[in-house]
Amino acid sequence: MKLARYELDGQTRLGRVESNGLIDLTGRMAGLGSDMKTLIGRWDSLRPQVEGLAGHSDHAFGDVRLLAPMTRPGKIWGLGLNYADHIAETGRQAPDFPTFFAMAQTSIIGPGEAIEIPTVSDRVDYEAELVFIVGRGGRHVPEDRAMEHIFGYCCGNDVSVRDWQRRTGQFSIGKSFDTHAPLGPWIVTADEVDPLNLPIRCRVNDEVRQDSHTRHQIFKPAFQLAHLSQAMTLEVGDTIFTGTPGGVGDACTPPNYLKPGDTVRVEIDGIGVLENPVRAEQPAAPDQKS
Repeated sequence: MKLARYELDGQTRLGRVESNGLIDLTGRMAGLGSDMKTLIGRWDSLRPQVEGLAGHSDHAFGDVRLLAPMTRPGKIWGLGLNYADHIAETGRQAPDFPTFFAMAQTSIIGPGEAIEIPTVSDRVDYEAELVFIVGRGGRHVPEDRAMEHIFGYCCGNDVSVRDWQRRTGQFSIGKSFDTHAPLGPWIVTADEVDPLNLPIRCRVNDEVRQDSHTRHQIFKPAFQLAHLSQAMTLEVGDTIFTGTPGGVGDACTPPNYLKPGDTVRVEIDGIGVLENPVRAEQPAAPDQKS
């Protein structure tokens, strides 16, 4: 099942994705609202009703604007150096432990929204990634039970400002610029996805830059979730970027970074397509005074 956040007539809603459009959930389910975390948290009780709605759509795709399926999750973690082909192109050794970094909530954007090239750098790179969403919280989750805690999957792009990423030994600021975590186009529930059997690609202006497969991950999603839970309590809606395969622009000779006017397209078979234009950073809006 595919679940989306979308905007219609200026209102944000939740919906079930069908082949011909969206079935409105917000209008049918009392107290659901427009926050995907609410739907995930109530999933055990709401799932039969959502499943029973399959069929005719309320809205055509052309009549709505898809939004990032998650907004302001409690935690966003990214995983570096998790594909053998990406490790090879960086010239590094495979890590013994997963290299996680925190990402800012304000970096999330949805399908069709613009990735901005910041005024402080022109070394902005793409990273196509499978993303999973935590559906059941917990601490010290055993690896053999970890998949029970994953609600679903979506496409992500861990846009990276390479010079800022490398200024220190910690990646987080270079991975947290505004607009640098595109997410979408929807969440596919975990019962419909084998996360280790998904072709993954990235195209820039229709040129294939990354073309790999999730089976090449070193640390699998179950291990990632179990590992994180040894350190912290995971919560509903926590969002985990699981690493990128080889083919990033930084590894090209010369480096091939994003520039205004580009279009970046992340494709994961069985999940969907996430496409975002690239533009120069826009001037900040003036502070609102009360």
